[in-house]
Amino acid sequence: MSSLEQAVYAILIAFVIGVILCPVVIPILHRMKFGQNVRDDGPQTHLQKQGTPTMGGIAFLIAFVVASIFFLKQNTDGIAVVLMTLCYGLIGFLDDYIKVVKKRSLGLRAWQKLALQLVVTAVFCWYLFDSGVGTAIYIPFTNGFWLDLGVLFIPFVFVAVLGTVNGVNLTDGLDGLAGGVTLIVAAFFMIVSWAAGSLISPVCGAIIGALLAFLIFNSYPAKVFMGDTGSLALGGFVAATAFVLKMPIFIVVVGFIYLWESITVMLQVGWFKITKRKYGEGRRLFKMAPFHHHLEQCGWRETKVVTLFYVATALLCLVGFLGCKNMF
Repeated sequence: MSSLEQAVYAILIAFVIGVILCPVVIPILHRMKFGQNVRDDGPQTHLQKQGTPTMGGIAFLIAFVVASIFFLKQNTDGIAVVLMTLCYGLIGFLDDYIKVVKKRSLGLRAWQKLALQLVVTAVFCWYLFDSGVGTAIYIPFTNGFWLDLGVLFIPFVFVAVLGTVNGVNLTDGLDGLAGGVTLIVAAFFMIVSWAAGSLISPVCGAIIGALLAFLIFNSYPAKVFMGDTGSLALGGFVAATAFVLKMPIFIVVVGFIYLWESITVMLQVGWFKITKRKYGEGRRLFKMAPFHHHLEQCGWRETKVVTLFYVATALLCLVGFLGCKNMF
């Protein structure tokens, strides 16, 4: 069976499991009162989402893992991607659990979350060296140029992985946004991995199928949110897949939405602090950050913002394919 056929089967298996599992998990989350706490200083239209079950990422993670298991025999790269996804999902689960069950609004403390992410990333970095993936990465749009980072590869891994994971986390602010954007990015990596002869294409297929099922319940108006359980897991998936394929720079292209969401938050916070020191009163560059909230505050409907980000990601993935010239 070819890797493309395996990917298709993985999509179908994960989708079926997800469609069956979500209607089971959502009522359980309701009964356990795992409801979303909506901040008062956020968009007022989001107040109606108060109490919507969160931690729904558990459902698509189970579908993803079960579907992937069928294709992990002698597939160490696939196992690495699955474990990265699960480990970051576990960090997100701990964060959600503290927020929802322990009623501590900020969840894990910043240093706790960072420490856990550093440990997981360090283990993954060790795998990249030990497995022979190596320190060379492909530079897009260079007609076949590979750059060997050598010892600089280690800090690069940490920056890229942590940046991607937290970028996806920031993107998860509207119904279906992070899931849909990541589904498109996963489709890009699935096609590239198939073209490259990589064994991780069915793993990419599994996340696609799981997200397709989840979006039935997570699209507007959402019946369930993925929570940090889902968003951190998706960030771990994207980062791990890109590094295993030796194309982490492509995250900047196909995952530009993640990057832009992060940049708008950093600009907002930075400008607020600078103007507060200078004028005694903080000023804002955007009406609200991340950028999807700025668009909402400008009068855009939630569904329009999500559609815009989907279309932008799809176009960026097409650009990403152009950047793969002479890679294989």
